[in-house]
Amino acid sequence: MILKKKLIRYSTQSINSADINSVLNALKSDFLTEGPLINKFEKKLCKIVDSKYASAVSSASAGLLLACKALNLSKKSIIWTTPITFISSITCGLHIGAKIDLVDINEISFNIDIEKLKKKLIKAKKINKIPKILVVVHLGGNPCELESIKKLSNKYGFSVIEDASHALGSKYKNIKIGNAKYSDLVVFSFHPVKSITTGEGGAVLTNNKLLDDKIKTLRSHGIVRKKKELIKKNKQDWYYETRYLSSNYRLTSIQAALGLSQLKRLNSFIKKRNLLASNYEKKLIDLPLKFQKISSTNYSSRHLFIIIIDNKFRDKLYIFLKKKNIQTNLHYIPIYKHPLFKNKFSNKNFKIAEKYYKTALSIPLHFKLNLKQQSFIVNSIKKFFAKYR
Repeated sequence: MILKKKLIRYSTQSINSADINSVLNALKSDFLTEGPLINKFEKKLCKIVDSKYASAVSSASAGLLLACKALNLSKKSIIWTTPITFISSITCGLHIGAKIDLVDINEISFNIDIEKLKKKLIKAKKINKIPKILVVVHLGGNPCELESIKKLSNKYGFSVIEDASHALGSKYKNIKIGNAKYSDLVVFSFHPVKSITTGEGGAVLTNNKLLDDKIKTLRSHGIVRKKKELIKKNKQDWYYETRYLSSNYRLTSIQAALGLSQLKRLNSFIKKRNLLASNYEKKLIDLPLKFQKISSTNYSSRHLFIIIIDNKFRDKLYIFLKKKNIQTNLHYIPIYKHPLFKNKFSNKNFKIAEKYYKTALSIPLHFKLNLKQQSFIVNSIKKFFAKYR
């Protein structure tokens, strides 16, 4: 009887006894939500990424929606992002009813192509269709060209949201992603496969107090409770006012407790991911593969390890590795290919995204992946090419 190898997942969380004890202590505390642990978690995040303000929220998707609302996106507004991203990067605008558009990616970085962005902005200005918001995505933790994006935002007057769901632990020219030096707001994800996890959860960071105040109001039904902020004064302590149409996007104290514990290991998580990524690049260099290019001035959290393989072999490699119980994934199906966006976009405008979609594959990369497992993955990929080349 041949025993089947244990599945090597493309990504997974790492939970230790300290994480469990932190959650247990939160469960035994007086506050399961809206307690002091939320504020403590937000302050810790700010300290780690050198940001002035942070608002913990129920997910990065919620964070992106609240960021759009805080920046006053409306049905009359336009929002842009890239086609290779998770759908939340654009549905945050659709929920508000805004018009949407996309800018193709760069073939090397897999992030927004700055030259294409420049050309699109020139055309948009001529027809008075400059976006109100540009959502830039640090795909796989690889920082975008933020300085160039900031210059364009100043020139054309649009706001910038960083979808940094992949990028906690990344740096752009020694500036930590999360410090909104080059943007208005930065959104993190704490989903189990991300740099740290709170189960589900996210955060919105900014250096603008007015934006942070609005985010904190919006995450809790748009309700204002602080007496100094109320329109009607001299009311009882139980009095509150609903300022904006919103809903409940709060993180629980239980999740914040897990996040606080996980943040203590953030550096270890990121170092391990970078070690594994470096190993892949060294051991797969002689194969007909390409890797995401990360600038020497930047540092990636290495959320994903994406390989680019000839489209004749991509699906075959996926099946080959699956049979060996090696899980791989695709990040992402281009936005314009989803039924929700049918007839909204033309494929001819996104040639690089089309090419990427046919050739990209994410192979396992996470803190719990050991060197023996990685060697098995590498050898399996080598055997594939020995068979099919």
